[in-house]
Amino acid sequence: MQQWRADWQHADTRRRVWALATPMILSNLSVPLVGLVDTAVVGHLQHAHYLGAVAVGSMLVTFVLWACGFLRMGTTGFAAQACGRADGQGLRLVLLQALWLAVLIAIAVVLLQRPLLELALRFIDSSPALIEQARLYVGIRLLSLPAALANLALIGWFVGLQNGRAPLYLLLLVNLANVLLDILLVMGFGWGVAGVAWATVISEYTGLLFGLWLALQLLRQHAGQFRWLDALRLRGAAPLLRVNRDILLRTLALELVFYLLLVQGARQGDAVLAANAVLLNFLMLASHGLDGLAHAIEALGGHAVGRRDRTALRRALVVSLGCSLLMSIGFALAFMLLGPWLIQLLTGLPEVRELAVRYLPWLALLPLVAVWGFLFDGLFIGATRAREMRNAMLGSVLLVYLPLAWLLRDAGNHGLWLGFHLFMLARGLSLAGCFVWLWRRGRWIPD
Repeated sequence: MQQWRADWQHADTRRRVWALATPMILSNLSVPLVGLVDTAVVGHLQHAHYLGAVAVGSMLVTFVLWACGFLRMGTTGFAAQACGRADGQGLRLVLLQALWLAVLIAIAVVLLQRPLLELALRFIDSSPALIEQARLYVGIRLLSLPAALANLALIGWFVGLQNGRAPLYLLLLVNLANVLLDILLVMGFGWGVAGVAWATVISEYTGLLFGLWLALQLLRQHAGQFRWLDALRLRGAAPLLRVNRDILLRTLALELVFYLLLVQGARQGDAVLAANAVLLNFLMLASHGLDGLAHAIEALGGHAVGRRDRTALRRALVVSLGCSLLMSIGFALAFMLLGPWLIQLLTGLPEVRELAVRYLPWLALLPLVAVWGFLFDGLFIGATRAREMRNAMLGSVLLVYLPLAWLLRDAGNHGLWLGFHLFMLARGLSLAGCFVWLWRRGRWIPD
């Protein structure tokens, strides 16, 4: 206990954690704020199916982006370890390989978009009007995929360099442009659901150009040359590909949970689906805030692994853990006190408002349950231990969420949220247990 107290009070570690976390928290929070604006703009249109369509469409596109989250997470770990070794050549190779993978994946998804979209929409039992608008939204949003995936890789690379300002500038530009274009295209030009989608497309490409310029500026501080052919051939990329494979499987399992959450809500009617969509904006707000501290432990943890510094890693973990717990309590209190007001701000539909307020307590408690998963995800990403992340996620889905989804299938929306809470708790505890086991046996950073 005395060691934990000393680690928590270590001034240099606290300064470094907050130096990384503060810009990442600010930049991350701008992402769900775009979702809040999308919801507020569409939520005041005439029919609930517009809001439901954006919820369904954005969830399906988010599934693709989350599935490709390894472009950020895998890049962060390898970039952080290259930075810890002062390997400028390795930093360039990691960046080029991640960007090349982003392009290849985007091409594949765009070519397969029609069968994938129809397959996803087939299991969503909702109104024809909602499905039609969701199909329109997704068709436009996928045009932004190459830029969106490249931006994921750039953000992961920036975090690996322990540079929190570059992601802040990039995401603020993308999201501010998105908000302004949302208001202009939907409320000004009356483009409806299509306007929300086009706003995202334009803002993502704007961010990509800016992000590439930032990367070139940062690389001036690290000696080395671009080896384009090595990157295009993915030479030496086997560790990166293995980590990305395991993160992909882990993320697909997580997306299955969110997809079932969407499907089960849709089967209870458009109003329940719309209410859950409003509440999920609260979850996105909390998760992106907590992710800011997770990014700090990714960068500091990966740097410590590169330097084989157990003390630095322990201090970074203790400080990040304490700050994450305090932040999760803050989110829970804010959602409980301000939630009804935010719901009224997000939608003017009386039935949707009533349902969202009814289920708000579930969302208010969720940050306290989910915080462990976010923090330990960051720790495992920095150490590029994707296999353990994959196993913990698969175990939580197969042994906890799916059985609960079946047992609680007749318990309505309350049962849906109860199962989701227990899944998030199992995910965090399994990662924590795995880390403690590896640490005590000296396998995280060998002595």
